[in-house]
Amino acid sequence: MHGKVAGADMKDTIRTREFSINDYDAAVELWKRVEGLEIAEGDDKESVVRFLTRNPGLSRVATNGSAIVGVSLCGHDGRRGHIYHLAVDPRYQGVGLGKRLVQECFSGLRDAGIQRAIILVSNDNPRGREFWRRCDWEELSGALAMGKDVGGGVAASDEAPAFAPHSRATARQAK
Repeated sequence: MHGKVAGADMKDTIRTREFSINDYDAAVELWKRVEGLEIAEGDDKESVVRFLTRNPGLSRVATNGSAIVGVSLCGHDGRRGHIYHLAVDPRYQGVGLGKRLVQECFSGLRDAGIQRAIILVSNDNPRGREFWRRCDWEELSGALAMGKDVGGGVAASDEAPAFAPHSRATARQAK
């Protein structure tokens, strides 16, 4: 593996542009090389096509010549922005490229009228958590990320609990 790229070199040779589905294979290879980034369901090519179509112009790639050295998937739901899979080639980390990609994502989100963005960082990704803290992101106390596959439908145990307006003691007293 080659050594780190110096900051001055990066400014002269790195270009950024919109992420195209043609970048998908190189992006996956980069995601695999970046510590702490998990490729999961919804990261297949067809799902990324849908994501890019739904969020045109927001996702970014950084290139050095023909090589993709940084990627950020960005979208929004009309209310909150979301940044997924920010990845910078390990040789290019520490020179501001990740921050640059995030700022470009923010520019697109602002243009779309979005005022706040959210990310998910794995608890077992200390380098990622430190990066986001250095970029002035705040951990959301009191929030817990949860997820569930939508393909299986709703099981009986998934129904919302019934809340009676009165406790059992109050109900007994009313009889």
